[in-house]
Amino acid sequence: MESLAQSRASGSEAPALPASPRVASRLRGLAVLALVLALLPFALVNAYFYDVAILVCLNAIVCVGLNLLIGYAGQISLGHAGFFGLGAYGSALLAANWGVPPFAALVLATAAVSLLAFVVGRPILRLKGNYLAMATLGLGIIIAIVLANEDGITGGPDGMPVPSFSVLGFAVQGERMWYWVVGACLVAAVWLALNLIDSPRGRALRALHGSEVAAEVVGIDSAGQKVMVFVLSAAFAAAAGGLTAFYSGFVTPSKASFMHSVELVTMVVFGGMASTFGAVVGAAVLTVLPQALTVVKEYEMVVLGAVMMVTMIFFPRGAVPTLAARFGRRSR
Repeated sequence: MESLAQSRASGSEAPALPASPRVASRLRGLAVLALVLALLPFALVNAYFYDVAILVCLNAIVCVGLNLLIGYAGQISLGHAGFFGLGAYGSALLAANWGVPPFAALVLATAAVSLLAFVVGRPILRLKGNYLAMATLGLGIIIAIVLANEDGITGGPDGMPVPSFSVLGFAVQGERMWYWVVGACLVAAVWLALNLIDSPRGRALRALHGSEVAAEVVGIDSAGQKVMVFVLSAAFAAAAGGLTAFYSGFVTPSKASFMHSVELVTMVVFGGMASTFGAVVGAAVLTVLPQALTVVKEYEMVVLGAVMMVTMIFFPRGAVPTLAARFGRRSR
């Protein structure tokens, strides 16, 4: 029964590999990611390109966590931008208004958002399918409205300034230094996600995605596992939100908007659900593509929508899993 549940849960991935080859493959992927991040600065000719690369890394961190929830556990969330915004505002308020050191503010804000996700996650995750999507959508909308209306605390729609970021007295300044910081955070996020996927908890998540009934029959605590991955994905979003606030030096309620949540989910689906590196690729493509399409001006969104439609038609499982499966069949 357990093997059946796990096989069904991995239906969106390439054919299952034995444990050792699968782990070796993911370690190679992590090494390739680190190598790409190390070599990319040679192609970043000015501050604008560094800024885009930083945004890619920050979005990828959120998508790696969101992919654990959507791709592996099969739990949809349309409100993760709310956690992103809370992480950004929490870090900014602690550092600006209460004098908390920026790094400590980032950690405390992430912990507070994780606690909130744990509190709201237990009742919300009892729902399934469209009902769960609507509940998370409502949660995200509530967070966005509160951030926009509490003028005395958050600055309202105009936002608020954020102090510069420092770690143990060492200031992080300039696009180049920020690139290495967020790049290291992305590698750490991917490493953490890969370790979770290869652990018993990861196998439990895949079983939940296949069939909650079958997973519970073999002794998996479905409610506990869903809450765990919900909290972890919220922590990823909050940490990325705090880093974004410190990097940009300003934060507005748009960080918690519904459209931002949709963008994050789209990145995960585009890259490939149940694929950690697919989440990174999806974040990279859908962050860079709008920048590249500015040359077509008013037709930017039309071209972007057409590209996404064509991709989903020819790569229905997402870009990375589909390409991996095709190259795998061809090599065999």
